[in-house]
Amino acid sequence: MSTSIKILLFDGKGIRRHWDNKNELWYFSVVDVIAILTNSENPQVYWRVLKKRLLDEGSDQTVTKCNGFKMKSADGKFRLTDVADTETMLRLIQSIPSSNAEPFKLWLAHVGYERLEETADPEIAIQRALKTYLQKGYGQEWINQRLKSIEVRKALTNEWEKRGMKEGAEFAILTNEITKAWTGLTVKQFKNLKGLKKENLRDNMTNLELVLNMLAETATIEISKKRLPINFSENKKVAHEGGSVAGNARKEIEKKIGRRMISKENFLTVKDEKNLT
Repeated sequence: MSTSIKILLFDGKGIRRHWDNKNELWYFSVVDVIAILTNSENPQVYWRVLKKRLLDEGSDQTVTKCNGFKMKSADGKFRLTDVADTETMLRLIQSIPSSNAEPFKLWLAHVGYERLEETADPEIAIQRALKTYLQKGYGQEWINQRLKSIEVRKALTNEWEKRGMKEGAEFAILTNEITKAWTGLTVKQFKNLKGLKKENLRDNMTNLELVLNMLAETATIEISKKRLPINFSENKKVAHEGGSVAGNARKEIEKKIGRRMISKENFLTVKDEKNLT
């Protein structure tokens, strides 16, 4: 983990959190969350009791994911405290018998139900995504492009699966290869340029960036169908070639307009449609 430490305000109280740049995860102080949800005068003791109960119930993995990390205490000194990422923290909240934790539990149950609905009818997920983008203030033109990009991305991952590629690390490496070829940046560098952490990169692309990204992925699909790569190395080469198609298009556009197309703009700072076009 890096050494950066931040304070997150929650209901008027501070929850210490830490951004792990390598794994791109937020880690939260367990005792801080417990203190807020339980109003316990001694959250450290509460956490020790909760850990024992979880271990007795067989939830070893949840407990072992709460790693120790030095965080700044109220007295200004850095002390070792257990931290958990978002997924683990939500699992812990489910185990806390407190009325303050009920809204989180109800929300988790609702999200779980929605995911089951989307599994049965994928169109529901598309409609919910559309509604979410509108509520966030995205313009209709950008939304149309974004929904199309989801369709293209799905076609690309389907093609990779046909070629024997595995979801996870292999998909991530191939995606990174495409991105480098058309932007000149890795996915992480692109996100850093836009000042993003957990936020979705595509959700923070400008219209033209989104179009070029779709071109890169579509070109990769078509080249793959023609070449029929049989191993990871060949798929990586195809990904680079597909990304290069969009990279060449980007360079031609930049020559015509006299400026770079890869922008620092993101939806955290640009809220109106005219700046996303």
